[in-house]
Amino acid sequence: MDTIIEFIIGPYRSVGTLQILIEFIAFICGILSVWYAKKADILVYPTGLIGTALTVYLLYQAEYFGDMMMNVYYSLMSIYGWYQWTRLKGTLPKYKISRTDTRERFVGFAFFLITVGVTYGVYRGFDYDMQWYSYVDTVTSGIFFTAMWYMANKKIEHWTLWIIGDVITVPLYAYRGLGMLSLQYLIFTFLAIQGLLAWRKSLKA
Repeated sequence: MDTIIEFIIGPYRSVGTLQILIEFIAFICGILSVWYAKKADILVYPTGLIGTALTVYLLYQAEYFGDMMMNVYYSLMSIYGWYQWTRLKGTLPKYKISRTDTRERFVGFAFFLITVGVTYGVYRGFDYDMQWYSYVDTVTSGIFFTAMWYMANKKIEHWTLWIIGDVITVPLYAYRGLGMLSLQYLIFTFLAIQGLLAWRKSLKA
């Protein structure tokens, strides 16, 4: 148990109090965002946007410019999703929980390929030293961005993509020594499973 605790807090011993506070707030906002997504509550977007915006700042300070640009990408997608969920058809929300059709699956796959290409281009543009986990990052970025687009349109399949991406990301961040982020994505995994079950129940109802 002590080893696990040390793994999580060890990297933060030499970090300033302000940075720890900002990362903690980003951590909490990330958890809240997934929690609100499970409830199909529009607060998923403001909480998620705060989390990604703070992450952009932290990554800029750490000079991880490739990862920073991807979080800018996620922040913009959060704004799009927020807009989508506020749209009305008459007096009712325009988008309801539903499943993807064939066209939407093709669009989702196109988003995945485009995001993988953009992520790789960002890494190369910043002369990032590509390691094996950098290529895994490009794949998970494609998965997560596609999940965000599906979520913006209230498609239940976004939960499956979150689960797949989270399961990959947990050991990836652990390998890179990012204990708090690894723990965060482990929590995301359990919340995403709960979210999938909750949306299935709502869809059947």
